[in-house]
Amino acid sequence: MSLLVGPFVHCGLCAKLLVIWLSFAGVTCTGTEHAATATQPAAFSDLLPHFLVEPEDEFIVKNKPVMLTCRSTPATQIYFKCNGEWVHQDDHLIVRTVDPATALPVMEVTIEITRQQVEKIFGLDEYWCQCVAWSTTGTQKSQKAYIRIAYLRKNFEQEPQAKEVAMDQEVSLRCHPPEGVPQPEVEWQRNEDVIDPQSDPNFFITADYNLVIKKARLADTGNYTCVAKNIVARRKSNSATVLIYVDGGWSEWSKWSPCGADCAMWRSRECTQPSPGTGGKDCQGLDLQSLNCTSEQCPQTVSGAEDVALYVGMVAVALCLTLLLIIVVLVYRRKKAGLDADVADSSILTTGFQPMGIKPSKPGVWAPRPRRPLTRSKNSHLLTIQPDLTTTTTSYQGTLRARHDATGKFSMTNGPLLDPLPKGSHTLHNGKLNSDPADFVSRLSAQSYFKTLSHDVANTSYGTFNFLGGRLTIPNTGISLLIPPEAIPRGKIYEIYLTVQKKEDLRLPLAGCQTLLSPVVSCGPPGVVLSRPVILSMDQCSDTCLDNWAIRLKKQNYEGAWEDVLLMGEELASDPYYCQLEAETCQLFSEQLGTFALVGESLHMGAAKRLRLVLFSDAYCSTLEYNIRVYCMDDTQDVFKEVMQMERQLGGRLIDEPHILLFKDSYHNLRLSIHDMPQAHWRSKLLAGYQEIPFYHIWNGSQRYLHCTFTLERLSLGTCELTCQLCVWQVEGEGQSFSLDFNIAKQDARAVNSEFLLVDTSATALAGPSAFQIPYLIRQKICSSLDAPCPKGADWRMLAQRLKLERHMSFFASKASPTSAILDLWEVQHFHGGNINQLAAVMADIGKQEAMIFLVSDGEC
Repeated sequence: MSLLVGPFVHCGLCAKLLVIWLSFAGVTCTGTEHAATATQPAAFSDLLPHFLVEPEDEFIVKNKPVMLTCRSTPATQIYFKCNGEWVHQDDHLIVRTVDPATALPVMEVTIEITRQQVEKIFGLDEYWCQCVAWSTTGTQKSQKAYIRIAYLRKNFEQEPQAKEVAMDQEVSLRCHPPEGVPQPEVEWQRNEDVIDPQSDPNFFITADYNLVIKKARLADTGNYTCVAKNIVARRKSNSATVLIYVDGGWSEWSKWSPCGADCAMWRSRECTQPSPGTGGKDCQGLDLQSLNCTSEQCPQTVSGAEDVALYVGMVAVALCLTLLLIIVVLVYRRKKAGLDADVADSSILTTGFQPMGIKPSKPGVWAPRPRRPLTRSKNSHLLTIQPDLTTTTTSYQGTLRARHDATGKFSMTNGPLLDPLPKGSHTLHNGKLNSDPADFVSRLSAQSYFKTLSHDVANTSYGTFNFLGGRLTIPNTGISLLIPPEAIPRGKIYEIYLTVQKKEDLRLPLAGCQTLLSPVVSCGPPGVVLSRPVILSMDQCSDTCLDNWAIRLKKQNYEGAWEDVLLMGEELASDPYYCQLEAETCQLFSEQLGTFALVGESLHMGAAKRLRLVLFSDAYCSTLEYNIRVYCMDDTQDVFKEVMQMERQLGGRLIDEPHILLFKDSYHNLRLSIHDMPQAHWRSKLLAGYQEIPFYHIWNGSQRYLHCTFTLERLSLGTCELTCQLCVWQVEGEGQSFSLDFNIAKQDARAVNSEFLLVDTSATALAGPSAFQIPYLIRQKICSSLDAPCPKGADWRMLAQRLKLERHMSFFASKASPTSAILDLWEVQHFHGGNINQLAAVMADIGKQEAMIFLVSDGEC
């Protein structure tokens, strides 16, 4: 049976086709008269078609096409029309049946709509389709069905904010979900549990998605998260901590006491109505009052011999108390001297919580990461305060002591790697670094395992460390290694190195949709015994949406093969590794040293990695030709540093701020083009309309300095002003645009934000207390105070919440000292700009008894 090419209006053709169809359906036709069989009703030539099924609105999710269906009776023909144009007959799927109840013919037509069809008219109008049905009598149109591409943006337009609210007060948490089609639904969670206002009427969700706690209760304390979801995805906002506190209230005053020997009477009251709780304020005012008695109420005073006896007794009591105090002080100092025989010079602790060994950044050269400048804190003047480390140099018999000088750095030892000091008298010098770093690298590379290490001294740092710990940093790369106190067993000294490997030096196998998300970093020597995890920090360039990725930590074994040692999101407490993934960085807790890298495998085409787009040009131009180089690199500081160094050698200059582009795993290439040049002065020598970088060159990261060069030609040597538009975009993906306007004759690059001029000038290696902001003994006091669980919650768990680290609770709980792990992570996150006073304030908020640990006197240290 043949299909019609399109809608028809010719009556003769209608009659012929109707005869053909009726013959097929078992109806006898004579001439132009239509006679139904006994099983059919009377002639239906006078019936207009009506729709049994009409097309409905649909959403295209990702790249999955949608199906539209029409069913009509009686109908001789049905065609779809989309956005005013008829759909080709070959795109229709037709099914003909007969209604058994009415014996009328039924026709069903289905078409498929793809994402590409909808995107062709994106931004011009909404895409709609409608079906038209014919019978011998006339036509009927169905309702319009609108087809939209479903999506859900990542960023919330407004996220809930942390609040501290008194009990019984109303709490309002605001949330505006990300833009999405269809409109996302919103739910609220408290501590990962969904809030149901039906079961708990104390909660109320407004029409604009805000959460209202009508009357705050202590049980309402927790982490609140706004969750938006539609058919495409499910997004979570950042959690907002809500703390419900109870301010203290006085009870009534007690009765006045009888008049005492000092001719005064007293009364008191207690802060118990109610008692302060969960950080609430203490009662304001005095809890004890005194009042002078009248002369009639005063008891008879003693005189004469009784007076003398009274004074003698008071003097005797004072002498006894003084003697007792002297004994207590002597005993305390003796115990304090033996508290930690390994700390050579305790004068470093006399400054309390002042940070040490950190120098502020200085302007002068291009910075490694423009979006994360090294800012000065309000107390930046404290950063230059250096402890007096020259007062004591201690040699001893037995365990290791530290010897300090004013530099706060350390010297290399000449002993073999991993060998502990022999028994006897030893002195560790925190002096200057070895003047020949290449000597260390050459000694290290001579050993069989280390032959694969990078010989790039500029990207390697090293040092000698003992149980006091320390820190290694590769400047301007975002890579550092924190060795916490007690991570190295007492009595051992390790020479530890940190280096970033070049991709071309390693064979890191990547298969399928895998891509490298971080630099390849080596720290070692491998095989050393660690008592606690060290923390390796490095940049990563994923979009941090774990729903899009399967991110694995890979480690190179002794044979040089790469092994998967951790899958993000499936960590176990018994694992020797734990990785905290942040927006641009990751912190790896590791009980072993070695060579590590983060590798991501995209789960669908929504997965994206961040690219940093950087523009350079020639610093000097004496010819008519002028080159602009566009680098497309992973958004990590180590790659940016290498490109900056290479361009400095080439004599290039940075001509615009770096831009960030999300590059999706969509198999589409990256295109670059240049536009809007003044045609009277400039022309492009590019023959095609754009340049293109293949998808796999970027996704696999096989080429480290991937870039395109645009060669422009000025029509006169006198032309120096260049204005143009440079566009970089992924086909069917995100794009960025650079508006360039500068003078090519000037030697200096055009002005950019001052944050580009900041550079990491901190020491590459810090050993002992100078590597940490929290002094060693104060750290011990914090741990001993907060490690033990407290029924009121004033323990390490509250510390993690106040520092916004509560998502790692299970990891902290698996450690022998959860507080130590929290403080280690705090040290890593706040190395450059940590506010030690803010940490002290957090401790003070947790509980007043715990806050007293900050009041460390000189004698106590």
